[in-house]
Amino acid sequence: MTIEAHQKVQATHLKRSAYLYVRQSTPRQVLENTESTQRQYALRQRAVALGWSPEQILVIDTDLGHSAASAADREGFQKLVTEVSLGRAGIVLGLEVSRLARNSTDWHRLLEICALTDTLILDEDGIYDPAHFNDRLLLGLKGTMSEAELHVLRARLRGGLLHKAKRGELAVVLPIGLVYNEAGAVVLDPDQQVQESLRLLFTTFRRTGSISATVREFRAQGWKFAARPACGPHPWQLLWGELKRTSAGYILRNPRFAGAYVYGQHRSRKKIDGTGYTNRAVPREQWYALLPDAHPGYISWEEYEDNLRRLRENSQAYGEQRRQGPAREGPALLQGL
Repeated sequence: MTIEAHQKVQATHLKRSAYLYVRQSTPRQVLENTESTQRQYALRQRAVALGWSPEQILVIDTDLGHSAASAADREGFQKLVTEVSLGRAGIVLGLEVSRLARNSTDWHRLLEICALTDTLILDEDGIYDPAHFNDRLLLGLKGTMSEAELHVLRARLRGGLLHKAKRGELAVVLPIGLVYNEAGAVVLDPDQQVQESLRLLFTTFRRTGSISATVREFRAQGWKFAARPACGPHPWQLLWGELKRTSAGYILRNPRFAGAYVYGQHRSRKKIDGTGYTNRAVPREQWYALLPDAHPGYISWEEYEDNLRRLRENSQAYGEQRRQGPAREGPALLQGL
């Protein structure tokens, strides 16, 4: 420990607690990358060497297995910020900046609070006082580099996934009626009842021409429809029940039932409050991959296109699509057009 480091530690700091923040990004890292976890816990000895007693060193390790991309779901980091803002921390210890945060907003928020409450920050390279300009500048650069590193890692992973998807080799969750065989190829579900329920759906829509009429026909005839829900008490298990309008619309609009491999039909965007993501559909020309005849399907590509055209014509929602609908009841001569 350098003399300069000891000079930064004052009696006012030693009267308060030392908070050691320990984090690993994923549960797998917690189980396999144990060396990093041990190095983080070993920072307690650094605090003892600076003058804190072992009883003053409080360990926050509730975020093991959580990413540092956001503080929204990190209870431990939020607790750390609270303790610092209340003036209870004399020093915050973390192996490196990326352990504490990989988001500039979260990182600079912590730096600002530490500067206001006269709280030191220690990592593997040294000890810093956020109230001093040079230390604050260095910590800010470290935070920026940590966030950039996360972006690079994501870009590499994303690039590999997209390259694989463009060849149609990226395995994704399949809709009902399609499964992977032992060789990893997409085939029709071997359950004949599942196949027949899907074929009956397409046949009924071909005859009735609308989703609502198709659903009514299924319910009037007492026909059950197959589903493998991802959530619930029995995830991914085959269940039979009434055909729902949302399910029928999803199947009729899904090109995988026409034997096409697709990827990138939706784009996700982080919510403003940081609690999750929102998805939105994008036009076909913006899909990352569209490979017709990539695997067996239940209908031809031509029938799939015809189904989409009929669904667009049936739409009576808003905007341009409304002009294509039939005349409706009302006082106007051509109500609804």
